[in-house]
Amino acid sequence: MANPYVGILVNDSLYAGIPLGNTQYEAIQFYEEAGKQYEVTPCFFRIQDVHIDTMKVHAYVRVGLCYEQMWLELPKVIHNRAVYLDQASYQTLEAWTQQGVILFNRWNRYNKLRIHEVLLKNDTIRPHLPGTYPATLKNMKIMMSAYDSLIIKPTNSSIGRGVMKMDRRVRSWQLIYPISMKISNKIYRTVRFRQYLPLILRRKIQSRTYMIQQRLPLATFDGRPFDLRISAQRGATGEWGITGIVAKVASPKLFLTNVAQGGEVRSLPEILTAEYAHLNHEQVLRQITDFSLLVAQHLSTELPYLADIGLDVGITTDGFPLFIECNGKDQRYSFLEAEMQDIWKASYFNPIGYAKFLLDGCTPPM
Repeated sequence: MANPYVGILVNDSLYAGIPLGNTQYEAIQFYEEAGKQYEVTPCFFRIQDVHIDTMKVHAYVRVGLCYEQMWLELPKVIHNRAVYLDQASYQTLEAWTQQGVILFNRWNRYNKLRIHEVLLKNDTIRPHLPGTYPATLKNMKIMMSAYDSLIIKPTNSSIGRGVMKMDRRVRSWQLIYPISMKISNKIYRTVRFRQYLPLILRRKIQSRTYMIQQRLPLATFDGRPFDLRISAQRGATGEWGITGIVAKVASPKLFLTNVAQGGEVRSLPEILTAEYAHLNHEQVLRQITDFSLLVAQHLSTELPYLADIGLDVGITTDGFPLFIECNGKDQRYSFLEAEMQDIWKASYFNPIGYAKFLLDGCTPPM
């Protein structure tokens, strides 16, 4: 009997690269290896490749050394690795689930304010959250009176795009902002002001939805703040687990730790050994792991079909975890950059293991 199919829903650019062997940062060969281990066959397709009337999909399947397109029954379990933001796509994905398809990580670009509101409901998580408000002119004044350093970021962007920073000076404030929302943007400008918010800032927060956050007191490495990308995934048992942790250190020229914005990756043990030898490293790691699992478990009680996320978590100089944000489509290449090959590979194996768990008719624990 042939192995059942597991669907991997991908975006247009990755789909186009499959027959060329150019899948960018997605190492789809690991899905294939995981499929052999769990006795399933991965197939790759986009939302427009599905014919809901016939429940058929035109998907890429590996045949020998190449990928071939073929018509298949729509898999009963699908892992979403694409980002769809429009209402029509949401309704299409909902129609699949109405036909009995299990689509995990179905919606993977959650509003950052929504995530904050969900986490606020948990008494244990709340002390780890930064002060956060929607970015209105009134709220800007409130936050400026409460904190000396603020982060202002779009509620629906990723990879550090559009993030601004404000710092109190002796008799003024300083705003640092990017000139564009492009990932490739390398130009930031600085403006100082006293009483009135700069026109550029007012225009930005009135033209799209931003949030204001207290700038967290992050621990540093080599004088630069760092945070942690933590891969939290459900695996073959259905339980949440921590696949890996990698540190992202801000570039010397910028306040962002995102690798796409010039940050560099390091291992957490390397940083702790170099600058925080006085801390109990096992205890710090245990606190980070326990906190991350708590966040994943709590989010999954309110966000349906959650199974594969990347958490950005900082720590204080005492090792206390600080929540920064949740990424519904984890950029796994940070582990590759850090030469953490086993963890990079495991981040592909776990979703396939979870898909097998679901195909076997198992129900994930809360």
